[in-house]
Amino acid sequence: MGFNPSKTREVYSVKAVEEELSEGTMPQLRFRMFSERGDLTVRPPSIRAERIIEVASSQAGESGYLSKADREVLALALDLKLDGHEPTIVSDDYAIQNVADHLQINHSSLANFGIVHRFRWIMYCPACFRRYKPPEKKCKVCGTLLRRKVLSKTKANRG
Repeated sequence: MGFNPSKTREVYSVKAVEEELSEGTMPQLRFRMFSERGDLTVRPPSIRAERIIEVASSQAGESGYLSKADREVLALALDLKLDGHEPTIVSDDYAIQNVADHLQINHSSLANFGIVHRFRWIMYCPACFRRYKPPEKKCKVCGTLLRRKVLSKTKANRG
């Protein structure tokens, strides 16, 4: 999306982000170039932070909407925050911004204005109206595909 890590102070990412990038594309080449030059530090998150992210994403109703790379980026940001840094996650992905906001981790967008509201989601069956926690996809009683709806809504931290 045009993020240039050489124009900021410290920039971190995780290996899973590079693995998600299509082979031979400009984003992948830029990722490798910046990491080889030392402008981008590729570091794995702690297992503790990954567990916290799993719980937080489940509570926010976003667990089924985050990729492995998304969860690892959030976990690394949490590690950095716990180490006394003030990380900002740069992503246009709503689920990432929503979980980051729940954990009070700064986030910023490149191509849009970012989230205005933070949501907690719940899955429900449109046929029998039973409720399920994400990432459940089908009603266990009637087999209908579940839909997602807002359980609660609060103002997002605009950082």
